[in-house]
Amino acid sequence: MEDAETKERIEETVRTILEGSNMDEMTESKIRKQASTHLGLDLSQPPLKAFVKQVVQAFLDEKQRQPEPEEDHNKPEYDDDGDLIICKLSERRRVTVQDFRGKTLVSIREYYRKDGKELPTSKGISLTEEQWSAFKKNVPAIEKAIKKMQSGNI
Repeated sequence: MEDAETKERIEETVRTILEGSNMDEMTESKIRKQASTHLGLDLSQPPLKAFVKQVVQAFLDEKQRQPEPEEDHNKPEYDDDGDLIICKLSERRRVTVQDFRGKTLVSIREYYRKDGKELPTSKGISLTEEQWSAFKKNVPAIEKAIKKMQSGNI
């Protein structure tokens, strides 16, 4: 393993990259490549790769332990189109309820910012009330399948 000073530089660089990254799009490999370029070091070598992985995991663990800012759940929030925001899944993804041509839709969609406005992308899905009900009814089966996959029994 490298000396303590090099490890400190690697950790500082990786954390700086993580702080400025969109966590929905960033991967450990991308972080390692950016840090390698920034530091002029080959971080793909097994001991350094493992160290970067350790730094990334520690960062993610710290972020998870930080309490989410409390939101006022009594006051509804609306987007720029007037659709009710139910929750924000990430910085760019959200769940909204909207009225479209007389039908109520539940939308799970990615958004982008343009001219100071949050606008929906084509990446996402809008479910009718019937489709939403079918989805809700199957959430336990989805959760069961996820647990099976995570335990490697699928």
